[in-house]
Amino acid sequence: MRTHDRYRRRLQALLGPADVRLDGDRDWDMQVHHPGFYPRVLAQGSLGLGEAYMDGWWDARSLDGLLFRLLDAHVDEQVHSLADAFDAIRAWLTNQQDRRHSFEIGERHYDLGNDLYRAMLGRRMVYSCGYWRRAEDLDAAQEAKLDLICRKLGLKPGMRVLDIGCGWGEALRFAAERYGVSGVGITVSKEQAALARELCAGLPVEIRLQDYRELDERFDHVFSVGMFEHVGVKNYRAYFEVVKRSLRGDGLFLLHSIGSNISRHRTDPWIGRYIFPNSMLPSAAQIARTVEGLFVIEDWHGFGTDYDLTLQAWRANVEAAWDELPARYDERFRRMWRYYLAGSMASFRARRIQLWQVVLSPRGVPGGYVAPR
Repeated sequence: MRTHDRYRRRLQALLGPADVRLDGDRDWDMQVHHPGFYPRVLAQGSLGLGEAYMDGWWDARSLDGLLFRLLDAHVDEQVHSLADAFDAIRAWLTNQQDRRHSFEIGERHYDLGNDLYRAMLGRRMVYSCGYWRRAEDLDAAQEAKLDLICRKLGLKPGMRVLDIGCGWGEALRFAAERYGVSGVGITVSKEQAALARELCAGLPVEIRLQDYRELDERFDHVFSVGMFEHVGVKNYRAYFEVVKRSLRGDGLFLLHSIGSNISRHRTDPWIGRYIFPNSMLPSAAQIARTVEGLFVIEDWHGFGTDYDLTLQAWRANVEAAWDELPARYDERFRRMWRYYLAGSMASFRARRIQLWQVVLSPRGVPGGYVAPR
């Protein structure tokens, strides 16, 4: 038997439990364009699968449908590579999210270009899960999420709030316009900070290019939306200690974060290399252990399936905009971005990852906390 055929048979056997066929005719079947694809994926696992897609070595009419089936059948857990082993050792030996590396995620991901994010994210520049409970489109879902955050914190005119990882400033802008608060937002992205200052012009909002560990002042309430995924397990305790010292005694903290069903110490090799360097999804156990002795957990709200809808809307937006975007977003970049969005959809759809909003108080809310929904 030729080596090519042997590798193909091995890969088809792995795909069998997911009901995915090589060169099949269904939307979720894999169309292979390069003979080197089979050994590459068998040797490199998820990294090889993603890079081979970026290189045009394979396709699927429904990329998210294919990746959902692979994740739902746990096919990804059957192939381990040297990249996995290297990442595990590096995560064990080093703190990849310390101060020296804290701005790397901004430079490599969030500074890609405000034009790309404007095209993808909709009317509000909000790069996190929308709240689709009563919403019918992306813009309504994002406004519902921002309002939910404000209601959970009980924001009132005159309050001063802190947004850790403020992105393009939309949450602070919304809170200032709708609830009459003032605030400070910090980000590690120069591009985000520049546009956030523009979008929040005329409002009592200050945007800083700053690492969260440098914070040393008090606020009525604190929130963090889609930033905790970059903190890293070795820094979780320090992060929550910063939050606690930033809160006045009766203040609340709202954490909005993607979460993992399993406690891990690193991210997927492809995601780490091409999308979110040094990222790490927390588990519920890791969060609970870390806040012990610092905070009372007042509310834990999960709506991860809403992220699938959010990602589908982002994909529709960016696909419609590619031809209008600069040439630096070339075909390989587009395939990388498609793979990232489709893989994220698949992960939420398979319930492999979650979306949580956790409300914490330093001493417990007297009489109990009633959580809006």
